[in-house]
Amino acid sequence: MRRLGALLSVLICTLALTGAPASAASTPQVVSRGHTQPWGIAFLPDGSALFTERGTRRIWAVTPGRPARVIYTVTEAAQRGEGGLLGIAVGPDYLRDKRVYLYYTTARDNRIAYVTTGSTARPRPVLTGIPAASTHNGGRLLFGPDRMLYAGTGDAQVRAAAQDPRSLGGKVLRMTKEGAPAAGNPFGTVVLSRGHRNVQGLAFAGNHLMATEFGQDRFDEVNHIVPGGNYGWPLVEGRSSDTRFRNPVHQWTPAEASPSGMTFHDGSLYVAALRGQRLWRLQLDGLRVTRATSLYQGTYGRLRAAMLNPTDRSMWLLTGNGTDDRVLRIATFP
Repeated sequence: MRRLGALLSVLICTLALTGAPASAASTPQVVSRGHTQPWGIAFLPDGSALFTERGTRRIWAVTPGRPARVIYTVTEAAQRGEGGLLGIAVGPDYLRDKRVYLYYTTARDNRIAYVTTGSTARPRPVLTGIPAASTHNGGRLLFGPDRMLYAGTGDAQVRAAAQDPRSLGGKVLRMTKEGAPAAGNPFGTVVLSRGHRNVQGLAFAGNHLMATEFGQDRFDEVNHIVPGGNYGWPLVEGRSSDTRFRNPVHQWTPAEASPSGMTFHDGSLYVAALRGQRLWRLQLDGLRVTRATSLYQGTYGRLRAAMLNPTDRSMWLLTGNGTDDRVLRIATFP
């Protein structure tokens, strides 16, 4: 009996950290469907959503209960493998300047630019020269509580670039809305942190910046990003004893995750998983993950993005299956 009790205790602790599919997860509302590889999502002050499609290069606008409509096509974007029209963020002064920021691939690079809603003018670049390739393009954009613009980039298949502070590849970037280095950046450039393989998720947990990262063969990661932090790629993957590098706050095998977009709500990070085909909920105590729970496993296929709507506190998801992709809304959090 004592041995059985000990085994049960180990099993309970293991489930608390690795998670099991949750039966209490609420059923999302399908806001829109029939899309092809939606990638990034952001919200306007009125609570309506804007989302991008990677290959069609289109920006869509949608409100629950109304048909989605195309509002802009980024004609200079180019789908190169996993590249194309990727991240989107609504500017902090949108009510005044109507700026919507985009991260996209061209024939030469990845770049960040803005468009003005209601205008047909071409995007105005604020940062160019981010390395591009058929894979590892990064692409997530997020404005922080400091009103600075954050971007996650990939190493664009050049591993050494991730460790080179002069390169924009394999980094988390921090800049003003005009693309200038933000005050306090560690290298005097837009580079905030280095040693990343492919950052596709950014979220603030309070004032703490968190980022998801695709591993290669061993571990995917969620990292706490600090100015000047080195996260190890390509020298380490996942946790290590090498004190030169910061360890992730959570890691999975790629089959469980391949983490992309991420959002934060009420003490938990919610991470959209592509290969893992689920939504992960990571409950935090400070910066320590106390429980990882798998939600909607296999229900919607690959999940590309998760984002909190600040207007009504609902969470929106984008699927990334390539055919009949959906925009989902969760009114009651699991």
